[in-house]
Amino acid sequence: MAELVGYELKDGIATIAISNGKANALSHEVFEALNQALDRAEQDKAVVILTGQPGIFSAGYDLKEMQKGPKEAVALVSTGSRLTRRLAAFPLPVIGACSGHAIAKGAFILLSVDHRIGVEGPFKLGLNEVAIGMTMHHAGIEIARHRLAPPHFYRSVINAEIYNPEGAVEAGFLDEVVAQDKLLERANELASHFKTLNMRAHRETKVKAKADYLALLDRCIEQDAKHLGLNG
Repeated sequence: MAELVGYELKDGIATIAISNGKANALSHEVFEALNQALDRAEQDKAVVILTGQPGIFSAGYDLKEMQKGPKEAVALVSTGSRLTRRLAAFPLPVIGACSGHAIAKGAFILLSVDHRIGVEGPFKLGLNEVAIGMTMHHAGIEIARHRLAPPHFYRSVINAEIYNPEGAVEAGFLDEVVAQDKLLERANELASHFKTLNMRAHRETKVKAKADYLALLDRCIEQDAKHLGLNG
């Protein structure tokens, strides 16, 4: 069976690539593999490029798992929230190389990394939870509020507006857009620049700048689990 998450280390840059079917669905197994890859990147002291497959970064949680029942759905959401919390505080720079569509949890991952590069094309990015009948969880609301441009927070979270790549830059899901064949070239160029940073200063400044947000996110993850019956 092919790896769900690939890991390639070159010149102090770790490229982590999600590869789980045409939707790049995020299952417990994918999250476990992502955490293992991030563990390796920490051990390697590497700048991270997080990407997907051509045309798809991720369309979100694995629907087969979500449809098993409320308890299973909540467990997967909790696992996903902890992964995005880890990315938000990751001690090394993380670049999101968004290779196409990024919907729901795929978009939340983009909202949790240091710099986001998208690609030109007919791709959709955004939070579709309300459109498909899901009430947004507390952690998701705060992840969106933390990173989206204020005029787009309501449009994204409440109205489930979906953006093209250029609109996603304006909204705050992406920082820049490049041609599809330039994505990893640009990501590696940026990663090489990030390697020149003082990593201790990067790590400590990131955590200091996000201290209130990270504490809020911890409370939200706990609140979501308690409200939906995972821990008590």
